[in-house]
Amino acid sequence: MAKFNKDSFGGTITVVILLSLICSVIVAGSATLLKPKQEEQKQLDKQRSILRVAHLLPADASGQEVREIFAKKIETRCVDLDAGTYAQCPAGFDAITAAKNPKTSQPIPADLDKAGIRVRAKLAQIYLVKGEDGQLQQMVLPIYGNGLWSVMYGFVSVAPNGDTLKGITYYDEGETPGLGGEIENPKWQAQFVGKELFNAQGQSAIVVGKGAANNPVYGREHGIDSLTGATLTSNGVQGTFSYWFGPNGFGPFLNHFRKGELK
Repeated sequence: MAKFNKDSFGGTITVVILLSLICSVIVAGSATLLKPKQEEQKQLDKQRSILRVAHLLPADASGQEVREIFAKKIETRCVDLDAGTYAQCPAGFDAITAAKNPKTSQPIPADLDKAGIRVRAKLAQIYLVKGEDGQLQQMVLPIYGNGLWSVMYGFVSVAPNGDTLKGITYYDEGETPGLGGEIENPKWQAQFVGKELFNAQGQSAIVVGKGAANNPVYGREHGIDSLTGATLTSNGVQGTFSYWFGPNGFGPFLNHFRKGELK
């Protein structure tokens, strides 16, 4: 049998290939082992964001505390966006994943796609916040849309009247730090509290623009000042609200809800 010469060119290539295979196996194995932990952390981060926008997240809350508060206070439901009614949530439902599947999603007509997302899931997952008496205190709705550089993911909290905003948070975005990235600034987000989503005709009415917060043309109950030096990101926020609270988003659901047609 010929002796293996690791110092030869062929031997060097063989060693490199073997090492690459071993490293690949280690990396693949580590990824598989870590995936459940990563999914658990992803779910925990989502719960934190929901509790934060609902003003239910204590400072420095541990992961266990977050889970306990979420389990006690939050009821998760699904909404059929076209019908505007509650629907059965499929096991393990995730709207972003569902939007990538032609069977569970639908394309958005260009004239309605104000958020620039092109396609959305047929269902959306929402979160009902209950008080100690079991009565609805607020509902948390997911929103997302394109900014300048990224898709901006957030949650809004809506009062039981289905109209008044109680809070907003953006938890995942890739906008320019110090400019568009200021959508995560609590001071800017505080503008949304108390604003009305709809006008007297039931149409989406939030306006994000320069000086909009005190502009009587828009109505002070609808106006949000845009971010300084971040026009395109601000336009993205405007498009996100126009879409998700319009007829192709949560508009039909909230319309039914305000009329008391949903229990």
